Amino acid sequence: MKHLNKLFALLMLLGLSSQAQDSNNKWAIGFGANAVDGGRVSAAYKFENQFSQFFNAQEYWNILPSVSYVNVSRYVGSDFSFGVTGSVNKISRFVLDRVPNQDYVVVNPGDLNYYAVDGTVKYSFQNLIKSRVIDPSAHVGGGYTWLGDDARGGTVNAGLGLTFWLTKQVGLSWTSSYKYSFDSREDANAIPTHMQHFLGLTFKFGAKDTDGDGIYDKDDACPEVAGLKQFNGCPDTDADGIEDSKDACPDVAGPVEFNGCPDTDGDGIADKDDACPEVAGIKSLNGCPDADGDGIADKDDKCPSVKGPKENGGCPWPDRDGDKVLDKDDKCPDVAGTVANQGCPEVSDEAIKKLNDYAKTILFDSGKSSFQKQTYPVLEAITAILKEYPNSKFSIEGHTDSDGSDASNQTLSENRAAAVKDYLIEKGIASSRLSSVGFGEKNPIDSNKTKAGKANNRRTEVKLVK
Repeated sequence: MKHLNKLFALLMLLGLSSQAQDSNNKWAIGFGANAVDGGRVSAAYKFENQFSQFFNAQEYWNILPSVSYVNVSRYVGSDFSFGVTGSVNKISRFVLDRVPNQDYVVVNPGDLNYYAVDGTVKYSFQNLIKSRVIDPSAHVGGGYTWLGDDARGGTVNAGLGLTFWLTKQVGLSWTSSYKYSFDSREDANAIPTHMQHFLGLTFKFGAKDTDGDGIYDKDDACPEVAGLKQFNGCPDTDADGIEDSKDACPDVAGPVEFNGCPDTDGDGIADKDDACPEVAGIKSLNGCPDADGDGIADKDDKCPSVKGPKENGGCPWPDRDGDKVLDKDDKCPDVAGTVANQGCPEVSDEAIKKLNDYAKTILFDSGKSSFQKQTYPVLEAITAILKEYPNSKFSIEGHTDSDGSDASNQTLSENRAAAVKDYLIEKGIASSRLSSVGFGEKNPIDSNKTKAGKANNRRTEVKLVK
C-alpha cells in the first residue's frame, strides 16, 4: 500500500496535463482493483493461443485484493480523452523461462512486485450509440512496467472498455489492455507481453454549476439563477410555462397570449394594462366598463346609468325651463323661450303694444326730463315687461310737439328718452339691452295745431331692436 500511495501522488502530477470524459466534466478520476493476466498470455507463443484461456481467472490472473490502480484523465474534445493510469500488483502466475516455440506451464515466479504507469488515448462510443448509461470505448497508448527487482521495460497498449454511468458523474468501469512487449521472450529480465484488466469506479468532475440547478454554466443561459432545463437553466418564477425573461409578469401566472400576465376579469385585457382589472370592460376604455354606452368609463362617469356628454361629466345637459333648449345653450335658462331665440322668449306684438301703451302715459314736468309723480307706476310696469324678455334689446325713443325751437325740442326729446332708459337700468334692466334716441318734433303722429294733437306728439315710444 505504501507503493500505491507513491504511485497515486505521481498520477496526480501527471494528470494535470491529461484529459477526461466529456465537455462539461472535463476531469475524471478512477480507482479500483486490477488483474494481470500473466500466465496464459506470456506462456503462449502463438497469438491466438494467448486468448484461449481469457476468462480463466483462477489459473492465470494475478489479483491484489485491494485498491490497486488509480486513473486520472481529461477530455480533449470530439469524444477523445487522454489518461494516465498507475497500478500495482503481486505476480504469482507468470512464465519467465521460455523455450522457443513451446508453451510452458504457468508457475509462481516468486510473488514478484508489479508496477506500471500507462498513458492512453481513449475514444468513447457513447454519443454514437446515443445512450446516457452505456459508454463503450477503445484505447491505445503505451507504458512502462516494473516486474520484481530486475525486469522492466516499455509496452505498446491497446484495448477496450465499458462504463455504466450510475449517475451523471459516477460510473462503474471495466477496461482490458493488451500490453505488447518488444523484448525477447528468452530474456529473463524482459517484460513479457501480457494483459491487464481494471474494474472500479470512475468519478467525473470539473463542471461548474453556479446556481445549483443541475445545468452546467456552459449550457446555462442564466448561470447565476436556478432555473429549468426546458428554459436552458433560466427560471419561471410563477410556473406559467413562460421563462421570466420573456414573461411580462414574472411573479404572477398568466397565459401566453398576454405574455404571462393574468386577466382577472376575463375581458381580454391583461391586468397590467387594465385600468379596471376586477371588472370586465372594453378595450377602448382600457378595460373599464361603460354601462350607459356614452363612451365614458363608469369610474369617470358622474351619471353612469344615463348617457351624457363628456363635457358634462357623462351626465345629460339640464333644461331648467323646459323649453327644449339645453341650459348650456340657453341664453335664458330660467325662462322658457324658443329654439329660434336661443331659449329666450320672443317679444310678441302684443307685448310691444302694451309697452307703448304704457309709454304714451309717461308724463314729464313741462319743458323738463323729470317725471311727474303719477308716472312711476307706469315705469314699474314697463320694467316688469322688459324683465320677461331678458335677451331682447329695446330702443327708447323721445318725441316732442312743435312748440319751441327745433334745437331745444331735439335736446328735450333726447333727455327724456335717456331719463326713461336710466330709470329702467336703475331698476335692473341691463344697460346693454337698452338704447335711447330723441327725434324732437320731426316725427309727429298728430297735428301740432290743436292742443290734443300736441299732447299726442309729446310721447315716448319703446321699440324692439332686432
